[in-house]
Amino acid sequence: MTDLHVVEAKPTDAAALVGVIHAAFGARPPLNPPGTALRETVRTVEDAVRSYGGLLAQVDGRPAGAMLLAENDGWLDLRRVSVHPRFQHRGVATAMVGCAEEVAADHGLAGVRLVARAELPATLTFWRHRGYLVAGEDGPNIHLAKRLPVEVTAVSVEDTQEVGRRLATILRAGDLVLLTGELGAGKTTLTQGIGAGLGVRGQVTSPTFVISRAHPSTVGGPPLVHVDAYRLGGVAELDDLDLDTSVDDAVTVVEWGEGLAEGLAEDRLEVVVSRGVGEDATSEREDRSADESAGAPERTPDGALDSEPEDEPEDEHADVRQVRVVPVGRRWLDVAVRDALADGLAADVRSVPH
Repeated sequence: MTDLHVVEAKPTDAAALVGVIHAAFGARPPLNPPGTALRETVRTVEDAVRSYGGLLAQVDGRPAGAMLLAENDGWLDLRRVSVHPRFQHRGVATAMVGCAEEVAADHGLAGVRLVARAELPATLTFWRHRGYLVAGEDGPNIHLAKRLPVEVTAVSVEDTQEVGRRLATILRAGDLVLLTGELGAGKTTLTQGIGAGLGVRGQVTSPTFVISRAHPSTVGGPPLVHVDAYRLGGVAELDDLDLDTSVDDAVTVVEWGEGLAEGLAEDRLEVVVSRGVGEDATSEREDRSADESAGAPERTPDGALDSEPEDEPEDEHADVRQVRVVPVGRRWLDVAVRDALADGLAADVRSVPH
């Protein structure tokens, strides 16, 4: 069984990193103009790691992958992404990319960027399969980027609505928002915030029984089309709503849209609303319930309670919601989603890895 580990590189790892970089880039076909990776030395890599950091992948204790990191303009830039030819097709590159995205999230960065060569289609395919999009081209250099999801902890109904209002500040005609979450999670509550932020007419309520509602703007902006796909049997029934005739001119929000409405637009925001504040809090509430059950008053022989039960305390986390916003498509590469959500919002807002 392969023992694969990815660790944050130290300056003392420079020789191992250079060995991987030279082996990987030396095995590539000739490029025109040639790359500069083979010019790296122990000294240049040591300086880069000391200044910005890097990642070293090891397979069975041997250097197998290398990556140099740098932070620029609120993004994490990847350089010299390399897998030693002896260790290719073992998931080394995928593991390093996942770790790099975790580093970007931990540092509060917007996402991850890199430059790949147009002459290496297999490399471009690798990055596309991991959600990286073409952000620009410069001769043979293809600039790729991936904006990280954003997660918000909303501690009240008002907070959840405010998340919707903040989202509305970056929405425009043609945008699609897919909302996912269990019954009662707060999808409609968040949509109410979007409607308020867009300044639309009419009360935004769950459109379950009418499937779709259109709310015209009162401020000259795009209308809001609010769809509930819960009762739809499939994509064909969604097509019957003719949403594609209005999606270009409206902000379209589809509840229960996962697996159904992605075809409406390549660019979209996928928003997941869930209850609670994480596994720890859930376990804590379960433990508390078990403790309360264990300490419940016993009944006397005549069936009466030995003592009056205390009023059940209100769950302070009842209105807490986790809202995860995943930007999908080229449209969102240039939109500072996290900054928009954090602006004026008291809730905890953070980047998270995919």
